Amino acid sequence: MTYPLDPDAAARVASFGDVPPMRVRGLAAVRAAIETAPLPDDMPEMAAIADAVISEHLPVRIYRPTDASGQPVLVYFHGGGLVMGSNHSFEPLARALASASGAVVVAVDYRLAPECPPPAQFDDAYAATEWVSSHAEELDVDAGRLVVVGDSAGGSLAAGVALAARDRGGPAIFAQVLLYPGLDRDMTTPSITLLADAPMLSRDDIDYLHELADLGGSDTNPYLVPASATDLTGLPPAIVVTAGCDPIRDWGERYAARLCEAGVQTTVTRYPGMYHGFLMRSEATARGRLAVAEIGGLLRAKFAHPLRF
Repeated sequence: MTYPLDPDAAARVASFGDVPPMRVRGLAAVRAAIETAPLPDDMPEMAAIADAVISEHLPVRIYRPTDASGQPVLVYFHGGGLVMGSNHSFEPLARALASASGAVVVAVDYRLAPECPPPAQFDDAYAATEWVSSHAEELDVDAGRLVVVGDSAGGSLAAGVALAARDRGGPAIFAQVLLYPGLDRDMTTPSITLLADAPMLSRDDIDYLHELADLGGSDTNPYLVPASATDLTGLPPAIVVTAGCDPIRDWGERYAARLCEAGVQTTVTRYPGMYHGFLMRSEATARGRLAVAEIGGLLRAKFAHPLRF
């Protein structure tokens, strides 16, 4: 089936050639491909980049776009289905978010499944968010403007952390940014049916990733599957981004609609002609560049006018 990709998105997809399904390639090969892919030469410049270790198994990388003190902070969780990806392979997006928003980005290298079954990934995400909040003075960031951000599976982690922070009384979350988030396990949505063989992420790929990452059993735990949460009231404002040619498009848009119904200030934008993961290399497409600029603009506006709705 032919999907209505933008010309530059189609060219990006074509550059990978005929890629077999993840299940056929195997996890080791998929991981190797994502980690050995060359990074762009023109990533946004940072004033400083530093590595830190929260605990024995939890490293973070801190991106500072400027030397200014007391800047907002984004706690960023990378994508990869909870089974692949790293601060290295997702560095272009971390830098892009820092540059566009003007905020310090703390990128979290959480443990991966299946070696570390759920809830290890959520536990790491929540622990990292707590650490950033409690070490705000040391990090020279503003804990009052702490945002959780994630793409794909990382978007699920960001949403889960926002839910847990509400339920546990902290840390305070200023906003949540969910980029084509993997929030659900419902494989019957119209977008999954219509886009079952979509480029970059197919229905079979989703099934395979769920098989690898669900060893701990997670369908009814809202921190692991945020779409299963029955109460979305009292959550921080949300920015939700989806892609027109992404099979999990409906998961993000359905969650955004529920947030709105719960009285949460929510901005949701679908970028037509884009595939799942298009922000991992946002510079490769015009809509990718636009999306990063719009996300950054929304965050800058919220940081400048911190009103709660």
